[in-house]
Amino acid sequence: MPRSGQNTLEKTASNPPPNFDMNRLDLFPISTKIKNDRLTVAGHDLAELAEKNGTPLYVYDRATLDDAALGYKSALASSYPEPASVTYAGKAFLCLALAQWTQSHGLTVDCTGEGEIAIAAAAGVPRENILAHGVNKSNEDLKAAKKHAGIIVVDNLSELNRITNLPITNPPTLWLRLLPGVSVTTHHAHTQTGHQESKFGMTRGEILEAANLCRENNLPLNGIHFHQGSNFRDPEPLIPAIEMALDLAKEIGFSGEWHFCPGGGWGAAYHEDELPHPSIESYVRGIAEAVIEGCQSRGLDLPHLHLEPGRSLVARAGVAVYRVGAVKKRGDKTWLLTDGGMADNPRFALYGAGYSCLTVSGVGGERSGKVSIAGPYCESGDIVIEDLPMPKIKAGDLIAIPVAGAYHLSMSSNYNGARRPAVIWLEERDARLIQRRETTDDLLRRDLPLG
Repeated sequence: MPRSGQNTLEKTASNPPPNFDMNRLDLFPISTKIKNDRLTVAGHDLAELAEKNGTPLYVYDRATLDDAALGYKSALASSYPEPASVTYAGKAFLCLALAQWTQSHGLTVDCTGEGEIAIAAAAGVPRENILAHGVNKSNEDLKAAKKHAGIIVVDNLSELNRITNLPITNPPTLWLRLLPGVSVTTHHAHTQTGHQESKFGMTRGEILEAANLCRENNLPLNGIHFHQGSNFRDPEPLIPAIEMALDLAKEIGFSGEWHFCPGGGWGAAYHEDELPHPSIESYVRGIAEAVIEGCQSRGLDLPHLHLEPGRSLVARAGVAVYRVGAVKKRGDKTWLLTDGGMADNPRFALYGAGYSCLTVSGVGGERSGKVSIAGPYCESGDIVIEDLPMPKIKAGDLIAIPVAGAYHLSMSSNYNGARRPAVIWLEERDARLIQRRETTDDLLRRDLPLG
């Protein structure tokens, strides 16, 4: 299986289809190929999948998921002494099938609240591999964590006080979430979490107060966590936050078996201009070296190191397939109006995320100009892509948008009565429905009449 997979063509790489952008193909899952001028993933023709299952349609490629998970585990094994482990971010996308897949690699599943905890538990994720997160956990969230999770990451003192009053037998272990006051560089402020004014985590003083409260109430505190942002590419800003967290670990008195998680959020390339894909190895090595050196200089025992790769585990594995319903020319702008958009992918509307795409059929068509791609919803912000060079496209054609595996379906909505798409799990010789398409009956199921 290819590491940092380069996609392949059934035609030779030296003789691609005319005008074809090889870089754009490298945004797609590692099993993507072109056969008879049509896109395939894991040997499955995307046009045929769309005809059978309808659109919008999401597909997830297991080979790409496996490749990313093995890449992280291999990088940890070569950079950090055991114990070390990898956490899957449920907020990126979580369903029964994805939760089951995580256990094929022994991953911890990061669950925000009762709902994600319920999915992980229903999928058979063992207690020790469920981690409960959340910036403002409800009592229901804490009760679910008490029942199913092995770890609770405590976000604030109010939450900790409620935990002390919650009758618990065999309680989950507790980590404290630090607000380091330092952010990583991301493309939008809404993806930064570590800065001083962030809503997440506790200050140094609050962490020390929380540690004292744990001691006084005999709570099983054994870890520190922080997170600085999502979709970043430079690990250097992690270093001062790691130093601050290790200082606190020393002051709290962690020794022997303790746990340390410097968050995650490592980036993914969404557009050919962002290639190559950020290096997993350099990210892991930078963190591992900082933790090892920091612990040695402080006389701290090496912790169990946890990494939360976030989107870099799952984003590239997903592809969204849309059907074009209309083409509109407005001055110099050409709009492709598709059946998918902000209801299944709100990232452009939320923070101007950029994407690329390919046609599903006629992949090697000659480019005829730039197009912008928008969905069917009654919002001017219902845009997926702006000003992307593409071949001539007509109503009825299919387009495939890569790097669609994270923060699409998990943030999807029923805006304008949209029904969430079907999701297909792809392996060689197997295409399996893992989430059915929502129906209008689903939309009405929660509603009650006035009389």
